[in-house]
Amino acid sequence: MSERAGRSRGGGVEDPIEYFLEDMSYHGKSERTCEAYGRVLREFEAFLAETATTPAEADRRDCLAWVHELRGDHADSTVATYASYLNRFYGYMTQVGEFDGNPMTLVTQEMDEAIDTDPTRREISIPGMRAFVDGVTHPLDRAVMLTLLKTGVRVGELCNLDLRDVALDEPRVSEAYDLGTRPQLEGHPDTLFVDPDVSRGEVANGEERTASNKRKRATLVPVDGELKAALVRWLAIRPDTPSPAEPLFASTRDAWGQRLTPEMVRSAVREHAEREGWYRSGADAAENVTPHYFRHFFTTHLRDRTGDRGIVKYLRGDVADDVIDTYTHNWGDRVRRVYLDYIYSLT
Repeated sequence: MSERAGRSRGGGVEDPIEYFLEDMSYHGKSERTCEAYGRVLREFEAFLAETATTPAEADRRDCLAWVHELRGDHADSTVATYASYLNRFYGYMTQVGEFDGNPMTLVTQEMDEAIDTDPTRREISIPGMRAFVDGVTHPLDRAVMLTLLKTGVRVGELCNLDLRDVALDEPRVSEAYDLGTRPQLEGHPDTLFVDPDVSRGEVANGEERTASNKRKRATLVPVDGELKAALVRWLAIRPDTPSPAEPLFASTRDAWGQRLTPEMVRSAVREHAEREGWYRSGADAAENVTPHYFRHFFTTHLRDRTGDRGIVKYLRGDVADDVIDTYTHNWGDRVRRVYLDYIYSLT
């Protein structure tokens, strides 16, 4: 039997990237996912080699320089994806004690801030968004819009929600459905669970997924009274679905009973935004209202109301476990209390 990949006989890691990729495969990541990580990490390694630096020796400025070079050849979304791969690599190697720290922490935080504070994006007030939501009357569309607007989840994360991921303290639906059966939701009524380990092309809860959850950690997101009412109303008419995973949101149009896809959600948002004059074919992201805009709306308004960036980043899924560990033991209670005290009303 050969030595474990990446580890020398002396106990140290000779090839940290190979070590990380092997652990990812042990954790159940698909071959395609591991190949994507491997390609990006090897490119980073080659970039460092130009200055005789190794991944274990790299510091924040090395990482920042790599991200800067990526921007010359790739779209912003691709740069963000590659940066997230590197951040996960360093975060994992730090957690298992092979590296002393994660030099990507500050880099990714600065990238998040640049996205969050985009000054060219359309600005919609809370009363303006309230009027928009008032015009969305179909139970499915209304539940989808409010979930995006009041939780900040990404469109893929919304589509991946299953009945087991939503706990609602409401007899009318809890008697009809097996809701909130995730162990993580025990003792957390009126809460959504967003799993970071759901990836496109992989099977989760018995169904191959068409979208990925792009979180750094599992997240418990509170459900306030407005969102709860919308979800209850939706569940009252939710069609039966052939999926063993029992998706929370299923189509009521041509793909009757099938799990909503990101494209279905984008189409629905576009339809309602066009009605409001908030979407124009050919316009860019600064003008058009999309599901991603709803995430921006959530971030901006909840952060302004709470003044607490840490809680907003946690809800967005931008905070890793090692950061949460620096907070108090009752972090979950604090998030819920602050969220329910400050979340804006849209109905």
